[in-house]
Amino acid sequence: MKIAGKHYRTIWPLGEEAVEVIDQTRLPHEFATLTLRTAEDCARAIKTMVVRGAPLIGATAAYGLALAMREDASDAALDAAHDALLATRPTAVNLRWALKRMRDRLRNHAREERAALAWAEAAAICDEDVAVCRAIGEHGLTILRAAAEQKNGKTLNILTHCNAGWLATVDWGTALAPIYLAHDAGIDLHVWVDETRPRNQGASLTAYELGGHGVKHTIIADNAGGHYMQAGKVDLCIVGTDRVTANGDVANKIGTYLKALAAKDNDVPFYVALPSSTIDWSLQSGRDIPIEERADDELLKMTGRLPGGGLATVEIAAPGSPGANPAFDVTPARLVTGFITERGVCAATEAGLRGLFPK
Repeated sequence: MKIAGKHYRTIWPLGEEAVEVIDQTRLPHEFATLTLRTAEDCARAIKTMVVRGAPLIGATAAYGLALAMREDASDAALDAAHDALLATRPTAVNLRWALKRMRDRLRNHAREERAALAWAEAAAICDEDVAVCRAIGEHGLTILRAAAEQKNGKTLNILTHCNAGWLATVDWGTALAPIYLAHDAGIDLHVWVDETRPRNQGASLTAYELGGHGVKHTIIADNAGGHYMQAGKVDLCIVGTDRVTANGDVANKIGTYLKALAAKDNDVPFYVALPSSTIDWSLQSGRDIPIEERADDELLKMTGRLPGGGLATVEIAAPGSPGANPAFDVTPARLVTGFITERGVCAATEAGLRGLFPK
């Protein structure tokens, strides 16, 4: 995707000694990048949400492990870097998937081979993510094209939650990839963008992406989605996910469950877009997914741009009041119309998933 006419991925190598990432904590008011030179840098970037989104977290962790192998390629160092990176975020399964893939790739190779192999494997993970997200977009485009045809020339209205665009992946995105392809194909569409409290990834990141691509959109309060569905102003919902269990339950940004409930009550199709690396075959139910609890400052404070152009963080809650900040909730499979994956669209069931991914 492009910023000011220039193509960017969210993460890219600088030679073979460092990687560069877009600092998402400074968007949408400032575009800045950050150089990561060590595994510790990568872990910090993941934990502080300089990088975020399940696929991008996995890609960053892969490069973090590769950077660790530049310093020390022993088994002990491999395991230590793996464990430190794995501890940064508990919910998104892509993190575990990418680190396991990296460690499995390196485990049976001599120490002197590991640095180069790790760098190549991390690059492969990134390239594959781009291809996978593009394929998700193409399969989702089929759904959007059919929905647009039913509108008889009227604008197709789509609601999304949080950010599952190219900023959440290496490129293209998951939930937004079909929207970009539909827009580029000339389909008249408009996106309702949930603000996505408390970190406002919708208002800041999704709106930033859509605006940069020329896609019509409107930012709405998180609690407005049900109102627009009742009013017949939402034709379908598409969200991303951080983990899908074998039975089709979906963990995604907090508030997703409420959107799915409202969609079900108003007969609005509710799709989840995901790469297969987000499926956790080891868990049979969403009840078993660990839900990350983040600092209450994210809830009780907010950062924004002042009239003079500077940024400031201010308190928005009653002084002294505590806050609870679960980062994700679980949407039961029964509320999901279907999954959009790199291999096609399937029912939100174990049989549907295994039909596409039998191995």
